[in-house]
Amino acid sequence: MLLKYYLEELEYKNMPLFLRKYFECPSLNRLMKVGYFCGMDFASKSVYNFSEYISRFSHSLTTSLLTYKLTKDRTMTVAALFHDVATPCFSHVIDYMNEDYEKQESTEELTEDIIKNDKYLLECLKEDNIDVDDVINFKKFSIVDNDRPKCCADRLDGVILTGIGWTKNISKEDIKNIIKDVRIFKNEDNEDEIGFNNRDVVSKIIDVSKSIDLYCHTNEDNYMMQLLAIITKLSIDRGYITYDDLYRYNELELFNILKSSNDKELLDKIYLFENIDIESIPKTNIPNVKVRVLKPLVNGKRYDWR
Repeated sequence: MLLKYYLEELEYKNMPLFLRKYFECPSLNRLMKVGYFCGMDFASKSVYNFSEYISRFSHSLTTSLLTYKLTKDRTMTVAALFHDVATPCFSHVIDYMNEDYEKQESTEELTEDIIKNDKYLLECLKEDNIDVDDVINFKKFSIVDNDRPKCCADRLDGVILTGIGWTKNISKEDIKNIIKDVRIFKNEDNEDEIGFNNRDVVSKIIDVSKSIDLYCHTNEDNYMMQLLAIITKLSIDRGYITYDDLYRYNELELFNILKSSNDKELLDKIYLFENIDIESIPKTNIPNVKVRVLKPLVNGKRYDWR
């Protein structure tokens, strides 16, 4: 299980004590049963065959541990831990439903409401003297999040986790080398940015990133993402669930609710989603799906690796 090994490399067992109390926050706990791969854990095994289950909580945790390893900064670490707190069930499928194919950020607008309604979280932030606005506006921290093609903790962690679970082209040795080599440099905009010393390490990261971009632009992935988006929208439009239920239930609970209806059209689409053969997937025409360009710094200099 490479996720466990990755956590070991990030010194999970020796994480700072202040961070542990945040795991009790209801808003973060919900992400333990929201999958990292956008609801595709329930999809046809002919299309997806993930090596292990990875949750949005796992991504939040590893992003925060990576941030702490590099900065030792409490505020940035907590901001990284909660950067995906507004992720609904089925994750970016809901961006597809909202027709946000290119940026896939349509659900992030709920971040402030979710954070400010988590009373336990607010108590933790007060105890650690962390401004709630710094957690809400996590994008102010370039180590946690920044614009492509730059590298940040969120983006690097996504490459590693997706390489582990989906594309399966990252090894223990690769993970070890990446974590050992990662550094902070000043980029061309004079802002802090994650980078690396070793070109071979960056070459591996780029190879995995390219494969992820290819997987996310395949006809079968676009079809399955759009199909689950159609299923979800149909369920909302016909009153079987509400948009708020995407945040009220975990993914298994929500998917079982969808399957419990007596709606033949909906059940037929769910059956297709669960059982379609990859060879039977029709051609899709989804415009401007997000392009995952990545050009990390090597010893402070940016190279066009694409």
